[in-house]
Amino acid sequence: MYQRDYILRMIEMMAQFIAAILAILRKGSIPQARQMLETAYYDFLKQDAAFFHGIPEDRLTDELIGQHHFTHGHLELLSELFYAEGEVEQSAGNHDLSLTCYRKALKLLQFIVENSDTFSPIREERILLLRSKIQ
Repeated sequence: MYQRDYILRMIEMMAQFIAAILAILRKGSIPQARQMLETAYYDFLKQDAAFFHGIPEDRLTDELIGQHHFTHGHLELLSELFYAEGEVEQSAGNHDLSLTCYRKALKLLQFIVENSDTFSPIREERILLLRSKIQ
């Protein structure tokens, strides 16, 4: 129960963090947003962004769960980080990298929805948003 509460608090913190990154992007400070993201990957998941970018999309969930023992909570945090990074890279004009981030975020959320016994309208909204950004 304590671990679940901890993960929920982390997800709430992540939502606040993403709001802060988006506010920084609106001000046009892409380097600052990138630095915040790089720090967040390590602070929240104890790995740098390059580690997660190095995992192919088709093996993402299998590798993170099987080899690195990530929980659904970890996957949800990572999905949010990928979403935020997609927004940063889209703002910077890096369309290909932003699409990769959006696709990985979507894959993680779809996995969570398919393998979870709880419904989350927030996840469903994020899935719709990610699909619209990918198309």
